Amino acid sequence: MSAVWSFYTVCESDVKFASCNTCNGKIPRGGSTSKCFNTTNLIRHLKNKHLAEYGEFSRLTAENEKKTTGAVRRQLTQTTIANTRSYERGSQKAKEITRKIIELIGLDDQPFSVVEDAGFRRLLSHLEPRYVLPGRKYFTDVALPELHQTVYSHVQHLLKEGVSSSLSFTSDIWSSDVSPVSMLSLTAHWIDSDFQLHKAVLHAQEFSGSHTAVALAATFEKMFQTWHIPKDKIHVILRDNARNMVKAMTDAGLPSLGCMAHTLQLAIHEAVLSQRSVSDIIAKGRRIVGHFRHSPLPYARLQSVQKQLGQPSKRLQQDVSTRWNSTYYMLHSLLEQKRVLGVYAADFELPATFTSSQWELIENMTTLLEPFEELTKEICSSTASAADVIPSVMVLKRILTKETAADHGVKTTKDTLLEAVTKRFADIEEEPLYSLATVIDPRYKDRFYSEGLKTKTHRLLLGLMTEAAQRDPNQEHEANNTGEPAEKVPRPGSLSSIFGEILAEETPQQAHTDSPTPSEMIIYLSVPPISRSASSLEYWKTNKERFPDLAKVARAYLSAPCTSVESERLFSAASNIVDEHRNRLMTEKAEMLLFIKKNLPTMLTNK
Repeated sequence: MSAVWSFYTVCESDVKFASCNTCNGKIPRGGSTSKCFNTTNLIRHLKNKHLAEYGEFSRLTAENEKKTTGAVRRQLTQTTIANTRSYERGSQKAKEITRKIIELIGLDDQPFSVVEDAGFRRLLSHLEPRYVLPGRKYFTDVALPELHQTVYSHVQHLLKEGVSSSLSFTSDIWSSDVSPVSMLSLTAHWIDSDFQLHKAVLHAQEFSGSHTAVALAATFEKMFQTWHIPKDKIHVILRDNARNMVKAMTDAGLPSLGCMAHTLQLAIHEAVLSQRSVSDIIAKGRRIVGHFRHSPLPYARLQSVQKQLGQPSKRLQQDVSTRWNSTYYMLHSLLEQKRVLGVYAADFELPATFTSSQWELIENMTTLLEPFEELTKEICSSTASAADVIPSVMVLKRILTKETAADHGVKTTKDTLLEAVTKRFADIEEEPLYSLATVIDPRYKDRFYSEGLKTKTHRLLLGLMTEAAQRDPNQEHEANNTGEPAEKVPRPGSLSSIFGEILAEETPQQAHTDSPTPSEMIIYLSVPPISRSASSLEYWKTNKERFPDLAKVARAYLSAPCTSVESERLFSAASNIVDEHRNRLMTEKAEMLLFIKKNLPTMLTNK
C-alpha cells in the first residue's frame, strides 16, 4: 500500500475522490472505476500544496522500498543457496534418481562401471547439478538388492492369482562362453481370470557341479518351495529332450513335456541334414558365406555385382549348427544370390562352388523345409501353446505324403523325414496334456483327432468339467457370442492351407461320453472352430460366462507353451549380462540383474 494514504482518506460519498487530511480538499483518484484508480494526483497535490507533508511522504516511501528490497534479497539468497546445495542421499529426489539409474543398468545391460564413466557423470551433472552420484559399490550392494526386492514382491503378488488356477513352466540350462558359469532357469506362465496370459521369470540361478538328474530334481524341488508353489498347481514343465532333464522331472514327480522345437530339430537333423549329399552342400555353403563375412573386400565386390545386376544389396546369412532353420536361411540366401555368385565367380576366386545338380538340390530342399520353417516361427511365438502340437504334426505328415513337382531328387529324403516326424512325435496323441489342450482351443476343438482319440478326450474333458462344477456349483450360465475376424486366403500347399483342408473334411459330431453330457460341452463342440488367426484367449474371455466349466479348464491347459523358447530367450539376455566386459560379475549379481531385466518391464507397464 502506498505511503500517500497516510495523508488522505477515501471520500465516503464518492470513492472517485480522496479527501486531503491537511486541507480537506477533494482530489480525483484518476479514473471512473476502481481498476483505473491511481495515486498520481494525490502525490502531485502534496508536492504543490503541502511541502512538509510531501517530504514526510518521500521519507516513508524510501523506508518501505528499503524494507521490500531487503526481504526480496533475503528470499533470493535463500533460494540460491537451496538451488546450489546438494541433495541429501536420503532425500526423495535423490532416491528417485538413484532408482532410475539402477533401472537403466538392469534394463539396458549396462555394467556397474557406467556410474564411473566420465561422459555419464557429466550428463548427470548437467541435468541435475545438485545430485551427488553414489559410487559403484553403492549400486552393487544397496541399490541393486533394493530394486530386486521390489520386483520380487511384485512377482509374488502376480503369482497369487496364477496359483489359484494352474501354472505352467519352461526351464533350460545355460553355460556361459566367457566365464565358468552355468545357470538353470524357471519361467512361469499362467492365464488370469480375465484370460490375459502372464509370464514371469522366477529363477535364473547358478547351477554348479555335474548336471545329474538327482541334482536337477533337488534344485527344482527347492525352487518351487521358495515360491510356495504346491505340486498340484503345477500343470506342466516344458523342457528340452536331454535324458538328465527327463529323468529329473520323473524323479521329482513333476509333469513335463519335451520342447516341440527341439523335437523338430532332432527329426530334421536325423532325416535331412545328416545325409551326405546335404551335409556336403551345407559345408560348401558355410565356406562361401564365411568368405564374404570374414573380409570386407569380397563383400564390397559382391555388393558391386549385386548393383550391376540390379539386385538389392543383401548379405549372405551364416548358419548355427544347433538351429536347423538357420541352415535353411543360409541355403535360401545362397539360392537368392545364385546369379550374383555365378557372375562373381567368373571374375573373382571363391573357396567353393555348387554344381548345377547341387543348386537343384538346394532349391528342392528349401521347398521341402519351407513348411517346417513356417511352423517353427509359429510355435516359437509368444502366443503358441500346447494346443498347437497335435494339429501341427498332423499337418506336417499330410504335407510330407503329398506328391509335388519339387519332389524330384528329394523323394527319398521326404519319405525319411516323414518317418522321423512320425517316430519323434509318436506318443503325442497319448499325452492328455496335448489332447485336452487341443480340444479346449476353439481354433481346433476335436477336428484333428481320430475317432478313438475323440472318445477318450471327450471323457477326460467331461471329468475335468465335473471337477470344475463341483468347485463352483453356483456358477451362472449366460449365453454370449463372439465375432470372428475374416480368414485370409492361404497360399495353396502352405501350412495354413493344409490346416484349412483338414478342418473342411471334419464335421461336428455328438460328444462321446458314457453319461449325460453337460449341455455346454455339446454346444461348444458342435459349433465350427474359429479362424486360426483369431485369439483363443479372446474367445474364452468373451465366452467364459457361456461355458464356465470349460473356461476353467481352458485357463489351465492353454497356459502351457509348446516350446521352451522363453527360457532360451532368457539366456540370450544372460549372454548380454555375463559378457567379455563383465566376465567377473558375481553370479548372485547376475541372477538379480537377469531377474530385474525380464520382470521389471511388466511392473513398469502395470503402473
